[in-house]
Amino acid sequence: MAKFFNEMAADGIESASSAASSAANIENHIRDHYREFNTWLKQQSPETIQRKRAEADLTFRRVGITFAVYGDDAGTERLIPFDIIPRIIPASEWSHLQTGLVQRVKALNMFIHDIYHDQNIIKAGIIPAEQIYKNAQYRPEMQGISVASDIYAHIAGVDIVRAGAGEFYVLEDNLRVPSGVSYMLEDRKMMMRLFPELFARNKIAPVDHYPDMLLDNLRSVAPVGVNDPTIVVMTPGMYNSAYFEHAFLAQQMGVELVEGKDLFVNDNAVFMRTTRGPKRVDVIYRRVDDDFLDPLAFRPDSSLGVPGLLSVYRAGRVTLANAIGTGVADDKSIYPFVPDMIKFYLTEQPILNNVPTYQCRKPEDLAYTLAHLPELVVKEVHGAGGYGMLVGPASTKAQIEDFRQRLLAKPDGYIAQPTLALSACPTYVESGIAPRHIDLRPFVLSGKTISMVPGGLTRVALQEGSLVVNSSQGGGTKDTWILEK
Repeated sequence: MAKFFNEMAADGIESASSAASSAANIENHIRDHYREFNTWLKQQSPETIQRKRAEADLTFRRVGITFAVYGDDAGTERLIPFDIIPRIIPASEWSHLQTGLVQRVKALNMFIHDIYHDQNIIKAGIIPAEQIYKNAQYRPEMQGISVASDIYAHIAGVDIVRAGAGEFYVLEDNLRVPSGVSYMLEDRKMMMRLFPELFARNKIAPVDHYPDMLLDNLRSVAPVGVNDPTIVVMTPGMYNSAYFEHAFLAQQMGVELVEGKDLFVNDNAVFMRTTRGPKRVDVIYRRVDDDFLDPLAFRPDSSLGVPGLLSVYRAGRVTLANAIGTGVADDKSIYPFVPDMIKFYLTEQPILNNVPTYQCRKPEDLAYTLAHLPELVVKEVHGAGGYGMLVGPASTKAQIEDFRQRLLAKPDGYIAQPTLALSACPTYVESGIAPRHIDLRPFVLSGKTISMVPGGLTRVALQEGSLVVNSSQGGGTKDTWILEK
C-alpha cells in the first residue's frame, strides 16, 4: 500500500475504500477536499460499485458514446472507459488555474492575429520567422484578413498536468478542432444518475450550461451587421472519430448539424439546403480540418468542404470557428514560445508554466536529447492523439534506437521533454482501486469575453504506469468536480 499512497501525488485521495484497505493509519493521508467522498466510498460494497460500473457501460453503449479508432483491426468504434471515482479540485486551485488559462488563450489569440497581420513578434526577434512560415499549419491565404472581433481560437482545449509538488503545467494547446467536451458533459450526467446522493452532499460546480455558453459565444462573433445569426455545426460525417460529439453539440445548442454537401456558396454568401429552400448561414462551428474546408483553395480532392467558402470568409460574410490558420499556434514547435507571447502581448508573467522543452532543431538541444533518450518523452511537432511519440522510460532499446534515427534524419520535426512524475488519481481497474495517471482538458471560449465552465475533461491512463491518456490509445475518462466555496 505504501507505493499506492506515494504515487497519489497532488490529485489522489491518498487512501482507498474498504474494497482496497481499511487501515486506520492512512486516514491522515486523505486530502481535505476528498474526505467527504472517501467517507461515502467506504460505505459502498464492492457489489454495489461493480453494478454501477456495469450500468454506466451499458448506458454509454446504448447512447452511442463511442470513439472511432482509425486503423483498429478490432472495429471502427470503441466505448470510452468511464471511471466512477471523480477527480476533485478545490475552488482555490481552480481559481488559479482559470486565471492562468484565460491569460494564455488571450495571448494565443493575439499571437495568431499578429502573425497574419503586422508580425510584430517576428520583427522583435522573439520567434524565428521560419518557425511560422515553414509551419505546416500556417495559411498564407489568411494574411491580412480580418476576422470577427479578432478572435481566431473561439474554442480552445488546453491540456493540463500536475507534477512534482503539485504545480500545474500546460502540456499542450489544442486550437484547431479540440474535442472531448461532450464526454465531460456526459460523464457528469452519468455521475448524477448513478450517485445523486453525492451531489446532495457536495457543493459541486455545474457544467451542464456549457452548450448555452458555446451558443452565446458563437452568436457574439457573427459577421458585422448580423443580429440574429444562423449557426451550424459542420462535421466531416459519421465516420469521423468525434462524430458523436458533433451531433451531441448541435442537438444541445438547437442548431443544424451539416456536412459540406449540405452547404453551398452563392452571391458571396454561404447557404444551407433545407426542405423550405436555401437558408443563409452566418456562423459555422466547423469540425473539419483546414485542408478539407474548400476544394477550390486547399485540397482539390476534398469532398468534405464547400467550394468557394474561403472567398466568403475572406470577405467577412461568414464566421468560421475556429478560424482558418489557427493551428499554427497549437503546433508543438510553437509551444515553447507561449510564455514569451504572454510577456510580449500582455506584459505579464505567465501564471501557468510550460513543461521544460528541448527544441531538437537547436544543435545543443538535439545533442542533449540524443544523449538522454531513455529518460525523455519525444514528440513529433505535428503529432496528435498520443501517436508519433517516444516515452523513453517505458520504451525498449529497439524503440529508442528507432527514434534516434528519426531525430538524426529530421531534428526539426521533434521536441523533447522530461518525463514528469505526473499526479495520479485512484481509479477502478480489474484488480480493484489503483493509482492511474491523469490529465485535465478545460475548455476556454473566446468571443466578446473569455469564459469557461468550472471543470473539464479528466482523462486517465488505464494501463499501469502509462502516461498516455488519449482515448485513441486506450485511455478513459472521469468526472471532474470543482468544489464551490
